[in-house]
Amino acid sequence: MTLSLPQAQIAGVHHFRLGDLVISAINDGIFEVTLDVMANIDRAEAEKLQAAAYRRMPPRITINAFLVNDGHSLTLIDSGCGTIGGPAAGAVGRHLAAMGVRPEAIGRVLVTHMHIDHVSGLVDGEGKAVFPEAEIVVHEAEAKFWLGEVPAGAPEGLRDAFGIAARGIGPYRARLRTVAGGEVAPGITIVPAPGHTPGHSGYAIQSGGEHLLIWGDIVHMPGVQFANPEAGMVFDIDPAQGRATRRRIFNLAASERSRVAGMHLDFPTFGHVTRAGSSYAFVPEVWYPDV
Repeated sequence: MTLSLPQAQIAGVHHFRLGDLVISAINDGIFEVTLDVMANIDRAEAEKLQAAAYRRMPPRITINAFLVNDGHSLTLIDSGCGTIGGPAAGAVGRHLAAMGVRPEAIGRVLVTHMHIDHVSGLVDGEGKAVFPEAEIVVHEAEAKFWLGEVPAGAPEGLRDAFGIAARGIGPYRARLRTVAGGEVAPGITIVPAPGHTPGHSGYAIQSGGEHLLIWGDIVHMPGVQFANPEAGMVFDIDPAQGRATRRRIFNLAASERSRVAGMHLDFPTFGHVTRAGSSYAFVPEVWYPDV
């Protein structure tokens, strides 16, 4: 089967050519939050950094997914909120339809981790599989944590998260592939980045001598966390490891001048990390009107 590569840009979709691939950033919507979701940072400092970055209050967290088209197969990376993220989210399915992508054409879904805004789009309102032909790929530590026993004494919010993960993955159990590392699809390698969740991972994509790291949830609040990488989120499972992972990924991206993208970077998300004194900054990729 040969798949045509998209040419026209669609609102909420941004096509980016990487070597022989077209990677489409797909905006799922936003969460409106408060700074109470942040951890390991003084609230006044977080407010100051938000203001310095010209960002609104209360903050909004962008939600994105990505589609990789190699001309022969389609790989989706994360699936968005589906039907349970509220009215401001859940747009991935609509955007795929606007692109002319049928659900059955998705051959695999690579999952960065099993939070609500990453796996809920795998199922419809009745809990049935949205992508009937897709294999689901996830780090083995992620599957072991979220699809195992709920820890005794887990707070209600965490117990709800276990239920959401099980609901999203449930119809795909027979097509679930867990991995510890290595290539998971042609030209795509899983990059373990634990801390936010036990098996949280990014995906490194290479084609034609070009490289992109889709890093998952290394950053939720760009206005704060590039300037202060020690700032985390209250729903990080292992906060200390999450901070160490964020600094490691930032340092690697800045040192290697790597192109990155993320599920909560400002749409369309592609860009580079640069050092800014003892901290970091994000430099968006220059936009051009064609792929």
